[in-house]
Amino acid sequence: MFPMVGKKFSAFTLLIVMLIAITGAPAAAQATDAKQPSVDNPHMHVWGTDNIGQCWTHFDRNETTSAVDGYGQKEFADNQQVDVNFNCAMSESFKSDMYLNPNGTIRVDIGIYIQSGDCTDTAECQELRISLMKGSMIVAQQEFATNTYSDEQIIWEIPVADNMTRWNKSFEEPQLQFEYSKPNPADITCVVFDCSGMFRLYYSENSDGLNTEILFPVINASDPIAVGGDDAPPSTGDSGLLPGFGLLAGVGSLAVGAVAASRQHREA
Repeated sequence: MFPMVGKKFSAFTLLIVMLIAITGAPAAAQATDAKQPSVDNPHMHVWGTDNIGQCWTHFDRNETTSAVDGYGQKEFADNQQVDVNFNCAMSESFKSDMYLNPNGTIRVDIGIYIQSGDCTDTAECQELRISLMKGSMIVAQQEFATNTYSDEQIIWEIPVADNMTRWNKSFEEPQLQFEYSKPNPADITCVVFDCSGMFRLYYSENSDGLNTEILFPVINASDPIAVGGDDAPPSTGDSGLLPGFGLLAGVGSLAVGAVAASRQHREA
């Protein structure tokens, strides 16, 4: 009698585990991190300190440690070259690979304000150059002619290329690089007016109405359209069933086997 009771108890226990798999697995699969990219969370936001000593990005619109004024700026004394070269990288690694629609477009919106002079034959000169990087590799780069002493809204649309369809976690997170170098303002008016230089980057939350964010055409890794880029999505044996259904099927088979064994024992 006792062996029969034991087998019944085992079957009952397995059925309980099966029910937990049904309810628990989908709930775990639905958990999201606002700082991570997803189909429903495709905008990467830019943040930093008030002097751009640090600049970072993530996919959460909320950030409490970024500059209170909504921008970071570097100031340059009279007769000093207005020269910047800095990167804004992800504040934390991806938890899973990011896949982009190979037929989509990455849209980069950047708000800036610059005070500088014009290029000359004797002065070093670099127009504003923005690079989109995949880890340490530049995948897109563009120079932008900018006005000085006025806010500038930059809009840069980048068609997704073969090497942009998959961004591996831990070492291929996106980052932006900013380069600019021009002489300070220098003319007769500097005798009266302030001719110091400045480079300002507006962050994603600012009160000046400038947009700074990057929109990625994110798709699910299991989406068939992701196949055919530089790297097809890794095979995970996904059958297309609901999350946790594979575990459910496995546990269910064990439970059925235990019940059958118990029935055979009674019939014997």
